[in-house]
Amino acid sequence: MICILLVAGHGTVLETQIKSDITGLYAQLAGVPKALLPGVGGKKILDFWWETVNTRQLFSEVYLVTNADKYKHYERWATANDFPVENVVNDGSTTLDDRLGAVADLELAIRSRQLQDDIMVIAGDMLCADQNFDIAQVIRFFRSKYVHTRVMRFIEKPREGVTASRLASVVFYCLRKESLPYISDFLVQHPDVKDRTFGFFWEWLINEEKVPVYGMKLPTGFQLIGQVGLSDYTKWLTHYSSKQQLSPSKPITCRSYARVGLMGNPSDGFNGKTIAMTIANFWAEVTLMESQTLAILPHPLNDPTEFGSLQDLFQISRKEGYLGGLRLLQATCKKFYQFCSEQGIALSKQNFTLKYDTNIPRQVGLAGSSAIVSATLKCLMKFYNITDDDLPKPVRANFILNVETDELFITAGLQDRVVQVYEGLVYMDFNKQLMDERGYGEYIPLDMNNLPLFWLAYLSDPSDSGRIHSNVRQRWLNGDSAVVEAMKSFAELTDQARAAFLCKDWARLAQLMDENFELRRSVYTEDCLGPGNLKMVQLARQFESAVKLPGSGGAVVGLCMDQERLVEMKRAFQEAGCVFCLIVPYDPSMQGQN
Repeated sequence: MICILLVAGHGTVLETQIKSDITGLYAQLAGVPKALLPGVGGKKILDFWWETVNTRQLFSEVYLVTNADKYKHYERWATANDFPVENVVNDGSTTLDDRLGAVADLELAIRSRQLQDDIMVIAGDMLCADQNFDIAQVIRFFRSKYVHTRVMRFIEKPREGVTASRLASVVFYCLRKESLPYISDFLVQHPDVKDRTFGFFWEWLINEEKVPVYGMKLPTGFQLIGQVGLSDYTKWLTHYSSKQQLSPSKPITCRSYARVGLMGNPSDGFNGKTIAMTIANFWAEVTLMESQTLAILPHPLNDPTEFGSLQDLFQISRKEGYLGGLRLLQATCKKFYQFCSEQGIALSKQNFTLKYDTNIPRQVGLAGSSAIVSATLKCLMKFYNITDDDLPKPVRANFILNVETDELFITAGLQDRVVQVYEGLVYMDFNKQLMDERGYGEYIPLDMNNLPLFWLAYLSDPSDSGRIHSNVRQRWLNGDSAVVEAMKSFAELTDQARAAFLCKDWARLAQLMDENFELRRSVYTEDCLGPGNLKMVQLARQFESAVKLPGSGGAVVGLCMDQERLVEMKRAFQEAGCVFCLIVPYDPSMQGQN
């Protein structure tokens, strides 16, 4: 690829105001070309761009297009900065009236130097807010095989009200060598120099569908100082410089909450319907701090690397396994970078340190792993300024699931990730047609006012919750009628439960929760559910409480209509070796969100 830096503009406004400034503060800048004015960090604006593109691994050649009026300035700059003087192209213009126009300047460089390669075009008089801008990401995106974000309509300096879009393009373009002939075609059709701007060129190229054009989101601010005045130049320079002088950003801390499946699970993995709720009792918290190098810190309890003895290692490994949360953070970071690369979102070259904490019980089906991934993703999005437009909530849920299934081979469904992204009480429809057509289902938050009293109990020494699914998935894939009908029944129960939530019919909801469990028992069998889960269900029913599994196993969630018996039930569960607590729903609308 070849890079062409355009510095041929005649900045009459800025130059005139500098010369006429009576304060004397800018006297030394009189006659200095725009691109050679001080930029962020004290270096010249052009110095930044030359440092950014002066890499043989990225560009085979770099050219500079200037005008006759300022040619000597740039020739002297080239000599002092090891820029090849023979690559400085003079367009021959000396005033604004006899300028060629930006597109014609580009065409001159291509024609005069007989360039036949892909080209990157950059305005050399453009301030950049991020001095760590990674131009290599732009080139990787340009050359990648992924489907990019296509630009369907382009308007040069639109009037207010013409478009609702707030997306804007600066002079930072990549052109394939096959597209270069369009430049000459455009110039033939636009003889007036006022029309020979890049804005009009892209408007012509895109709106007349000459060739597909794709866009990439850049991670930082750029500001042209072409025809701006002195006040605008100093304002933007001060603004961008102050951003560079700030101390490392404050630590970013985000939480994601455990969830309980209240209806329909486990049909979320089988194109069914579910209702789930985030709970404030248990959470995963991730903290991101800007740092010189990228580091992921192990959790002292969940990622032990030191043990008191071989017996200690044996006991911890037997009970908690070998893998803590460290792999979840690393996999999320890897997938995040991959997603941004594929979606055409360039990330700034900032490093960070990640650490996490969680109080979600392990292996009891409360979505502890996805909570860590979800909290990590929140931190990364905040740190790199990735918005809901870049990564919408439905897509975010898919992202979290893919981190676990594709990267770490964890058996999982979408329900957990959806409710942890949306938070609160959420109805989810994973209809196959919706999933096939757009990649996600229908997710509807439900009212959380005046909810009934839910409780949770879980085994103090659970087995691996992931094994509870047994061979049901394979039976479903094989079209086993019993499994297929069961998943439809789970969906029907969910719709009935949604109606019960809407009209606050808690007696009906309790009945449906019991039916949900019995349906699960019938299709999964008691052997698969295991004695621990069955024991907790039986214990709850002794106290006439509705009960079901909130996840894949190891815990039960209940709805107790008789609150007087709640104390007795709690004591019974504790005496049976279980942990028992009242659920505190997490309602994002009632408290500050992380």
